[in-house]
Amino acid sequence: MGMLLGGGLFASALSFFYPVLRYLVPPRLTDMGGDTVVAGKVGELRPNSGKIFRFGSRPGLLMLGSDGQYRALSATCTHLSCTVQYRGDLRQVWCACHNGMYDLAGRNLSGPPPRPLEQYDVHVRGDEIIVSRRREA
Repeated sequence: MGMLLGGGLFASALSFFYPVLRYLVPPRLTDMGGDTVVAGKVGELRPNSGKIFRFGSRPGLLMLGSDGQYRALSATCTHLSCTVQYRGDLRQVWCACHNGMYDLAGRNLSGPPPRPLEQYDVHVRGDEIIVSRRREA
């Protein structure tokens, strides 16, 4: 009887601490595959808007600021890998999972995200918007 009760107590404690541990320890970064993609066409985005695009096996976020400048970030939240989105009303990047906020440079502002989003380089070639991974110096 003692072994049955002890096993039940252990299982209950494990079911409580495992989600807490997953919350406190963010997932590892994974390789996203290719280094360069066509993220969209010029004229596709209105100023102060954004869109999700595929960057290898992960999502990316392309934004067109009200200043006419394109920016691109990883769209994978650094907390629990949820997909982030651009909030034009706040001019910030938002993770709906736990209300994490990032600025347009990908720096975490509030909420649980432990580190910034990865920034990408954006180039316009003809009518295509090319996004590439930044090279480490």
